[in-house]
Amino acid sequence: MHLLTLLATLTLLWPVGPPPPEVLRGWQPPPGPYAAGHRGVDLAAPPGAPVLAPAAGTVTFAGPVGGRGAVTLTLPGTGVPPLRTTFTPVTPLVPRGTRVAPGTPIAEVTESRHCPRSCLHWGLLRGGTYLNPLLLTRRPPSRLLPLTDGWTELTDGQGPSGGSGPRPRGRPLRGGPW
Repeated sequence: MHLLTLLATLTLLWPVGPPPPEVLRGWQPPPGPYAAGHRGVDLAAPPGAPVLAPAAGTVTFAGPVGGRGAVTLTLPGTGVPPLRTTFTPVTPLVPRGTRVAPGTPIAEVTESRHCPRSCLHWGLLRGGTYLNPLLLTRRPPSRLLPLTDGWTELTDGQGPSGGSGPRPRGRPLRGGPW
């Protein structure tokens, strides 16, 4: 399944907020596996702020990494290997193996020198490949049919009852990007 199609089917929330938090530093993928980059996004969040599960999943890691607390949430039904979303620096609130619903508090933001001001670092991976976690917050745009003064677009000119009565004004539908 294509990643954008998959993301459109998930129920997703911001991990901190509401309202949606300020993005302090965006995703900057490294040019190679060992090169410098920013493998996630930094969201403004004060120490003690709850970190919410952005989607239903299973906590597959909750503990220290490099001296900072971290939580990994694996999202079922997102392909092979499944998507994993990560959060640092945090104090985990749930143990490894816990299944959570969207919006469940899974951690609290802790102080760190990672950002100039307090933040939550949010990552997204498929296998060993880092992805932009902001993809989880975006939906494909909605498509609306053209607004007209008749039923022509919906009934191919047959009128509201499908009969052969007088045709409403309007231009016939001739395909489109939808």
